[in-house]
Amino acid sequence: MTGTETIADRLRNLRDRIADLAQAAGRDPATVALMAVSKTHPAESVAAALAAGQRLFGENRVQEAAGKYPDLRARHPDLRLHLIGPLQSNKATEAVALFDAIETLDRPRLAEVLAREITRQDRRPDLFIEVNTGEEAQKSGILPAAADAFIDECRDKWKLPVVGLMCIPPEHDDPAPHFALLREIARRHGLTRLSMGMSADYETAIRFGSTEVRLGTAIFGPRGTAA
Repeated sequence: MTGTETIADRLRNLRDRIADLAQAAGRDPATVALMAVSKTHPAESVAAALAAGQRLFGENRVQEAAGKYPDLRARHPDLRLHLIGPLQSNKATEAVALFDAIETLDRPRLAEVLAREITRQDRRPDLFIEVNTGEEAQKSGILPAAADAFIDECRDKWKLPVVGLMCIPPEHDDPAPHFALLREIARRHGLTRLSMGMSADYETAIRFGSTEVRLGTAIFGPRGTAA
């Protein structure tokens, strides 16, 4: 990334790189989506990405997304917004109304609340179950040993629209075993969408079957960088 690159330049370069990586892995580039993670970046930067053709975005916090995206969505109805940060149960009502997908379903209480809100609002965002593949105490996510039972419970007991899995490997670990584990859990349950891979490890994630990579700084630059 250089100081003269625009958001449009970065998006174009990343799309080309993702396509090359997918082809090298024997995959159709169309099966890997680029998610622009816009946390801490202003609406003006998101608007620049939208002008460059980007439509899939990720936000970490419900409150930040609620202040940023309604006006942008009014101008771009095809915009798709994913929640990729931890979700408190008391924010579930707003999250169901605002997001097209929630990627951080990780506990029975949240599953119960989301099921109630989906029914009440008659709105069904795609749901990803977050798996804490590194079993890190400070991170959210269902533990791998509990993932199979939790996936079944979400589908069978709460009738939730679970479409895939998400993970964030430990920062200093080789990400490959974590991505392989997530892929195997997904395979057991016939789940086809894998949200895995960020700036430091998205190349590996694509090799292991990621269907959406979550990139922020690589698109928007450091916080406060102009479009």
